[in-house]
Amino acid sequence: MSTPDATLGARLPHSALTPVFTGLRIGLHTLIVALTLFVIVRASFGVWPLPGVIVALAGLFLGVYAAGGVLARTHSQRWITPVWLTALMILWLALTVLAPDASYIVFPLFFLQLHVLRLRYAIPAVLVSVILAVWALSYHLGWSLGAVLGPLIGAGVAVAIGLGYRALLAEANERQRLIADLLATRAELAATSRQAGTIAERERLAREIHDTVAQGLSSIQLLIHAAERTVTDAAARAHLELARQTAATNLHETRRFIRELTPPALETQSLPGALARLVETATAAAAPSAEKTAVSLHITGDPLPLPMRLEATLLRIAQGSLANVSQHAHATRAEITLSYMPDEIALDVVDNGQGFDVAALTDVGRPDSFGLMAIRQRVEQQGGSFVLESQPAHGTALAVTFPLDEDEIIEPREVGPEAVDAAADADASDADASADTEWEAQE
Repeated sequence: MSTPDATLGARLPHSALTPVFTGLRIGLHTLIVALTLFVIVRASFGVWPLPGVIVALAGLFLGVYAAGGVLARTHSQRWITPVWLTALMILWLALTVLAPDASYIVFPLFFLQLHVLRLRYAIPAVLVSVILAVWALSYHLGWSLGAVLGPLIGAGVAVAIGLGYRALLAEANERQRLIADLLATRAELAATSRQAGTIAERERLAREIHDTVAQGLSSIQLLIHAAERTVTDAAARAHLELARQTAATNLHETRRFIRELTPPALETQSLPGALARLVETATAAAAPSAEKTAVSLHITGDPLPLPMRLEATLLRIAQGSLANVSQHAHATRAEITLSYMPDEIALDVVDNGQGFDVAALTDVGRPDSFGLMAIRQRVEQQGGSFVLESQPAHGTALAVTFPLDEDEIIEPREVGPEAVDAAADADASDADASADTEWEAQE
């Protein structure tokens, strides 16, 4: 149910305009109570016949009006509002028939109708109230220009103010939504920044452990194996074999620890594999919806293992872009292209959706600008370039590129437990082969 309490400011608890709507609500309550009390006072002095009936009707009118606020907090059925407003209008009309002073109550009733009813119902309700007010005044005072113009002018002023109020309320609600979006975007950017720092630190740790501990353990295995070939004492050879097996076990554990430092989405698969999984998930999520978006993935060039911070950034950009396509584009097709080039890597996301004016991207009134702004900031933080092309009704194309240095291209990363075991076995085999070669050279 919608009442003055529910529409005048109650929906904007954190808005700077809340005092304005609170003042309007109090003003409406005060005006209705004051005009009704005026009718009661006049009837008490015997100005009009049947004063007892008039006072009773006026009291009932105020009681029904006050009940509206209570019903709004305890019931949400839509039918309550028209029933409540109809009861008020019937009581007001009965008061007007007995006491023409009650006809002035129609002016706050105009505002009430404009506040609690939808506009397509409020305007006809105001017109009906004008006709009833003109009839009531003419019934008591006879037909006159003032009896007609008074309610008409009052209704016109009420409609103008009511429309202005609706526009103000819509703007206030839009501001609240934008503030909520900005706060959410700020929180997302803060989380992204923390995540980027975490990923960078995890990558650094993984690299340092790989280059020091893992390589050191591999070298230890090599040296122990070479020592085994020079020792003839059986007990000593047994100790050396145990030491080599211990080093191999610790190398295996070290590689597992390096793998666990990898971000979850990239832990068990490469960047192309993670993107393929993302496309599969996006397609499955869109399948039950009315607007199905077919998502495809294309990989060009030879995939290279990249720094984890870069792979994580590309994956997050693809996720954010597909989220924008799903929420705003209304597209039937979207394509993700990951291009490996000698000196750079590029990610393109293209859809055939409704598009938009790129020049208005920075307009805070656009609900779809925050995600794109977050993607742009994510790209700039990693030193990449961001290009966005779109036109209304012609889809959208987003392209990001990141330069690659030779130093940034790393060794292939182990993927999954099986790969870790295979890598450990390969290292052990390499160590054995290297030791054999070295021993033969010494012989």
